[in-house]
This record gives sequence, structure tokens and C-alpha cells, in this order.
Amino acid sequence: MTPLILVTNDDGVRAPGLAILALALQGIGRIVIVAPDQDNSAASHSLTMKRPLRVKDLGQDRYSVDGTPTDCVTLAMGRILPHKPQLVVSGINPGPNLGDDVSYSGTVSAAVEGTMLGAPSLAVSLAGEEPFSFETAAAFAVKLARTILDKGLPKDTLLNVNVPNRRPEEIQGVRFTRQGRRVYDGAIKETFDPWGRQHYWIGGGTPLWDEGEDTDAQAILAGYVSITPLHLDLTNHAALRKLGTEWVLTI
Repeated sequence: MTPLILVTNDDGVRAPGLAILALALQGIGRIVIVAPDQDNSAASHSLTMKRPLRVKDLGQDRYSVDGTPTDCVTLAMGRILPHKPQLVVSGINPGPNLGDDVSYSGTVSAAVEGTMLGAPSLAVSLAGEEPFSFETAAAFAVKLARTILDKGLPKDTLLNVNVPNRRPEEIQGVRFTRQGRRVYDGAIKETFDPWGRQHYWIGGGTPLWDEGEDTDAQAILAGYVSITPLHLDLTNHAALRKLGTEWVLTI
């Protein structure tokens, strides 16, 4: 049976990275695109619950949703697709999703939702700046998709993939990495409107990297593709054991 593959993103249904990814994946399955009707970057894992959602059929297995990436995956798997997909692929994001970015990323959150709903899922991001070489990331995504369809993924686990924005021959290889820390210095900008009223912009700033050799950020800096397995269980099990035995609390 031809695999059913759901493709989504957080940049919108007309984003070039989405189109290039979907085209590349056509060789391994039936591709259905369900993506936001506009940019939803940094939407995180949010659901729209205070208004109805509108789905627009754009033809040729392509749909837009006036909601978040999580909305798109939820509606796709609950209403639009004929059955549960064999794979969910989110991307290609124009820019990295490394370290703490994962908490905010709509790209990664779409893959989280796919995993929660029982489908093997991965998020693909292109680490670098314009001009973006989406074809490099798309070609690697196809290889990884084939492997996942063949071997599967561990339970409750998704893959966060970052590909250096380079030509294929310039990439050093592939590393399996842990999620590092990537925080920003100077990410809040103070501005004023023409009437002198104060405003703030959140975004940009200078990234401060985790220096661990086995992190996602360091792999990208060294020119490697980073594959980070992320688990749905956020429990710190070591802390759970420590607190349960060492802390005595009463009401």
C-alpha cells in the first residue's frame, strides 16, 4: 500500500520550503498538505479553541487552515485524511530550530502533535540565512522518511532535524544529538511610535550557544546535520526519584 504522508509547516501553505519538501516526498508516497493559511512562526503547541476553524480545499491534496500548525495536524488526522498517515513531516523551516527554539517552534510542535496522535513524525529546519538551499534539506528529508517508514520510531518519540544551509558536498555528515541550550541576548527591542508611545519587539538578538560537543547547535556549527530525538514525556525522572526520597512535604 502506498504510504500516506501528511506534510505541514508553520510558515504558511504558500511557503517555498513546504512546496519543495512536498515535491521531494512524492516519490515515496501520497502527499497531503495541510498547512496554515498564513505565517504562524513561534506559535508553539497552541490550539485554537475560542473560534471555529475554516478549512479551504486548494485542490490536488492541498488544504489551508486559518489556524496554528497544531490545528492543522489535529484537523488533518481527525477529519481531512482518509486514515492515519504513516508519516508526518513538518517543514522546511527557513532558519534553525535548535536548543530552546524547540519550545517556541510551530514547526516542531506540528511534529509533536503528530506523535501524540500516533503517527511517526519529524520536523525539518534549514539552519542558516538567505538564500536558502531548500533542496539540500528536502533530499535529506526523503532519505530519513524512507528510513522511518522502514524501521519506525521509538514510542512517543519524534525527530527534530536541522540541516546546514549548504550545498550537499559541503555538509560534513550526520550526527545524532541532544537538545542543547540556545538563548538570545538582546532579544527585546524598545521602540517608539510617531506619537512617542513606547513599544517592544521580541525577536532577533545574539544567540548564545551551549558549548557541549554533543548538542544540536554544535553539530550545526561544525557543518553536520543534527538529528535530535525528542520524547513526549517531559518528566525529569532523576529529579522525581530524588525529590520523592529526600523531600518531606505536608499540607
